[in-house]
Amino acid sequence: NAAPYKVDLKKYPKIVVTPPGPKSKEMHARCTKYFKGLSGQVKLFPVVFESGKGCVLKDIDGNEYLDFSSGIYVTTLGHCHPKISEAVAKYAKTLMNCHDFTTEIKTLLMEKMATILPGDLTGYQLYDCGTAAVEAGLRVCRAATKQHEMISCFYDFHGKTYGAVSLAQMRSSVYGPTRAPGFHMVPRPDPYRPHWTKADGTIDTDRYIQFYEEYLDRGTAGQVAAFVLEPIQGWGGSVIPPDDFFPKLKKLCEKNKILLMADEVLTSMGRTGKWLAMEHWNVVPDVVTLGKGFGNGFPVTAVAVREQYKESFEAISASSSYGGNPMACAAALASIEVIEEENLLEHAQELEKLFMKRMKKWLTQFKIVGDVRVKGCLMGVELVKDKKAKTPFDEAGKMVYQSAFRKGLAWIPAGHILRMSPPIVMDNDTANKCMDIIEEAIGETEKALLKG
Repeated sequence: NAAPYKVDLKKYPKIVVTPPGPKSKEMHARCTKYFKGLSGQVKLFPVVFESGKGCVLKDIDGNEYLDFSSGIYVTTLGHCHPKISEAVAKYAKTLMNCHDFTTEIKTLLMEKMATILPGDLTGYQLYDCGTAAVEAGLRVCRAATKQHEMISCFYDFHGKTYGAVSLAQMRSSVYGPTRAPGFHMVPRPDPYRPHWTKADGTIDTDRYIQFYEEYLDRGTAGQVAAFVLEPIQGWGGSVIPPDDFFPKLKKLCEKNKILLMADEVLTSMGRTGKWLAMEHWNVVPDVVTLGKGFGNGFPVTAVAVREQYKESFEAISASSSYGGNPMACAAALASIEVIEEENLLEHAQELEKLFMKRMKKWLTQFKIVGDVRVKGCLMGVELVKDKKAKTPFDEAGKMVYQSAFRKGLAWIPAGHILRMSPPIVMDNDTANKCMDIIEEAIGETEKALLKG
């Protein structure tokens, strides 16, 4: 088995007190007296974690959970992988920060990235969070093209600073009355909820491309620098595009001299069974962001650009306070080496087959399961009130999330869509156990909500 952590399913998950337990409640109350702005998942299930190893998380009440979210798509290689922890500890004791001066560990990381990334993605800069990498990517696109407009897609997510937020749905007045000037949004293909279909009812990718072409002509000022999008939507619910979409989009961008920027903060570094999700469609983006699993929990992200554009970094004031510090470089390099040494790209692809086999059965087994999708270890399940109308069933999503968590599954809520992103080191037996827990939670929820 490729996974380094074999979970003893006779021991895990282990629920000794109904979560969130009394210690978690007390600690959470103390913390949130001061700490504000919690995510939805914490509000729904405020447990307090104390430790993690591999695919297991432990809370302060002694409950131990199977991790089916990798934190928030972050600990792709499991919690506290010994090689990565040791690499970070070495530089925590040796050299924590020297701004953007060259170090040996940074040099080794740069050389390693050049060997694993596809095509001629050979220019890099390092950051400490996904949104900083996205913002830098936008600046690189503008510097490389001397244009300023950006096109992005409905339901994508790119971060929480102004430029990144302007690429997505603006749901709060705190960002002001409008998105940043020059930012445009268009629909993207969702095979389950298509805007345009062929005569046989299947999604019509060509109509999307035709709409983009018309929008470029009619809806922009003719100064578009880049088309920016996630290869697979994360926040939007693990929405996987049709296989012909990205090759056609790339041709459109090349025809109009627009850069294609892939935000792979969530989808890169083995999450989908490839270094980049874009490799599934044999498309090399002009600019790509890396993050989350890049350092397996240590805050390190990157922007990578194609050879012809890499000098554009010189024009954007690219350096940052923490980007490329020795600990970050050590975490990223060790993470890449773990993926290589333990054949984890192949293992993620193996898990994909296991998950899809289990989830496909839910389409006929449950009335409330409308769609299932998986690429590597990135999954989504849509819960609906009616399969024909496809009405989102938010209440069911909340109930399934909480029910499975109480049974010992730590994961991410997302309204009516169940989002799943287990560590790619998970062994097959544990993966099946997690599927069992979710299946049971869906069954209980359906029974409770569809009485009679």
